[in-house]
Amino acid sequence: MTTIHTLGFPRMGAQRELKFALERHWRGEIDAAELEGVGRALRARHWQLQREAGLDFVSVGDFAYYDHVANHIQLFGCEPVRFGFTGQEASLARYFTLARGVAQESGASGEGRPALEMTKWFDTNYHYLVPEFTSESTFSLADERLFTEVAEAQSHGHPVKAVLLGPLSFLWLGKEKEANFDRLNLLERLLPVYEQVLARLKSMGVEWVQVDEPILGLDLPPSWRQAFEPTYTRLSVVGISLMLATYFSPLQENLSLACRLPVKGLHVDGVRAAREIAAVADWLPSHKVLSVGVVDGRNIWRTDLDEVLRQIKALRNTSTHALWLAPSCSLLHVPFSVQGEAGLDEEIRDWLAFAVEKLHELRVLKQALAGDVAAEGPLAQSRQAIQSRRSSPRVNNPKVTERLAGLSADADRRLSAFPIRQAAQRERFSLPLLPTTTIGSFPQTAEIRAARAAFKRDELSAADYEKAMKKEIAHAVAEQEKLDIDVLVHGEAERNDMVEYFGEQLAGFCFTGNGWVQSYGSRCVKPPIIFGDVSRPTPMTVAWSSYAQSLTQKPMKGMLTGPITILQWSFVRDDQPRSTTAAQIALSIRDEVCDLEKAGIGIIQIDEPAIREGLPLRREAWREYLSWATRAFRLSASGVADDTQIHTHMCYSEFNDILPEIAAMDADVITIETSRSDMELLDAFGKFKYPNEIGPGVYDIHSPRVPSVEEMERLLKKALETIPAGNLWVNPDCGLKTRGWPETNAALQNMVTATKALRTTLA
Repeated sequence: MTTIHTLGFPRMGAQRELKFALERHWRGEIDAAELEGVGRALRARHWQLQREAGLDFVSVGDFAYYDHVANHIQLFGCEPVRFGFTGQEASLARYFTLARGVAQESGASGEGRPALEMTKWFDTNYHYLVPEFTSESTFSLADERLFTEVAEAQSHGHPVKAVLLGPLSFLWLGKEKEANFDRLNLLERLLPVYEQVLARLKSMGVEWVQVDEPILGLDLPPSWRQAFEPTYTRLSVVGISLMLATYFSPLQENLSLACRLPVKGLHVDGVRAAREIAAVADWLPSHKVLSVGVVDGRNIWRTDLDEVLRQIKALRNTSTHALWLAPSCSLLHVPFSVQGEAGLDEEIRDWLAFAVEKLHELRVLKQALAGDVAAEGPLAQSRQAIQSRRSSPRVNNPKVTERLAGLSADADRRLSAFPIRQAAQRERFSLPLLPTTTIGSFPQTAEIRAARAAFKRDELSAADYEKAMKKEIAHAVAEQEKLDIDVLVHGEAERNDMVEYFGEQLAGFCFTGNGWVQSYGSRCVKPPIIFGDVSRPTPMTVAWSSYAQSLTQKPMKGMLTGPITILQWSFVRDDQPRSTTAAQIALSIRDEVCDLEKAGIGIIQIDEPAIREGLPLRREAWREYLSWATRAFRLSASGVADDTQIHTHMCYSEFNDILPEIAAMDADVITIETSRSDMELLDAFGKFKYPNEIGPGVYDIHSPRVPSVEEMERLLKKALETIPAGNLWVNPDCGLKTRGWPETNAALQNMVTATKALRTTLA
């Protein structure tokens, strides 16, 4: 018999119930007990769905009220000392303090308590909270949540497979907060707590524990590779069955290591590491379970079940392992269910499978492998949908193909080198030293959301919607004028999401009504689906930016999303190279850039927060990716004159190892997130001698706290140690759409005040 399971399931709920409950709790509208009630109901519902789909286990431990890595910080009792917890606080209150920080109390000194740093979970658009480690860090079994949830599942009669982040991946994903210290040295302190957790789960009757070690798909230093065998030798003594789970990347040089580890089973990503499955089957001892991720947990297309069956049957002919089938990774990265998409184009809808449907694909595979006639109907439906997508005339546009083929060799190059452009731009804009700006968006108020929702429901006419949005734009411009910000933005009131907004206006995209995916905390995004060739039928932003510019004498930035971010934050077609799709998007953005320039917009920001995220996890594949990714950005930006200033923005990424490629993007100004890392990222820019202008973020917009003037001035002085004053801009870390106006104005006022104070010392 084939066993089927999932590595994880979406947390938010079919209607984003958890998101709304979290936000009500943070506003003080419901208490912790009510929030916990929502969590229990969602877990019960999701476990039931897994059992109804025929899964042999329900996964427990994948649920989180903010982030699963933060769950482990509490489980292992390693909340940073800097938060000053006394132990008397409620666990959930401490948890949200880790995630969101605490504003400076009125009349108090210091800077409040900034939240944990946040960064991308491998190469996904999910953000995790970064554990902080010092040589004094200690660990203890300090939280009951995992065991409570196991007991919940058992009370519903479900067989449980518990889910843990492995000890080496947990340490790897953290950050050292002192010099000359290696967090791997903490492993010996951490392992006894893992042993306690496993022993506790065993005592509760849990048979299998899925231990995620995704870092086995990375290029690991020798010391980390060498730590795996003694670690799992020690954990195996507990006597519970361990399923070591890897995903997102091939194992490569770590393949034999993973197969040799003393665990009961090994899960491998059969989508991203399809070529390794046969080698894994050869290396893995025959008494161990082989779990293969045959359903794509990162994308939304139906699985070609006939092809998977062919592969699995071939594997069975050469392998005697007990076989488990699963998605390639947690289903956290896909929407809940296609069943919520009644308004989606029927032809395209039939090509899709979200989390619930992917569970049912596993059931069909299990039935087919067992010779169950119940699989025949679903297999026929799958076959028809796969063929429909392959043959649909809606997928390919010959004009797009011809335009790409006809590009000149220098289509991705500006007319002049940066020093010449910089001189032309300084003459045109006459900005002060340390010019201030924001990243683009301003608060998306209840009024803005209500107007957008009414417009989508046809309860508000196009003319009235435009009037409402222009009112919000005028307000944003007026507030920036009052604050005396130097380069303004229109605030993006008309935009639902920085990718969805553009995708809605580009050919080759389609959109779900309820295809939400968690990005971090309560923040959800609804990624577009790129099903065909991409082009721009008409201008997308010109009218809004032109209106905003008409309201002020100060420069107004045009705001666009870059081709790699649109690619990364969409569900992308898998029938052509991603590089080709990226180039198609780049030409569409290029058309918009040129039209903004013609309309008199002289500063244009093309956001690329996802370019680092798109890096393959294996360094050997970086060069190829960075070549086509940076070319795509340059294609989008290089159709303008020297005195048009191109900005880009990147956030929540480590840039040290790709600075030459970032410089090769040749943006006139780059703005980056640096406040949570206390400007640490700038060290690399300074050592590299980054040639163009740069705006390091001086405050964290993901936290409600308002940093003081002194705090921002300190960060700017630190930035000036690395970046020449003539090349330094001042801005927040990221866009302000999730914040409220009072805190936004207060923070920006402090930012401007700090900047003006510093200018007087530089004059």
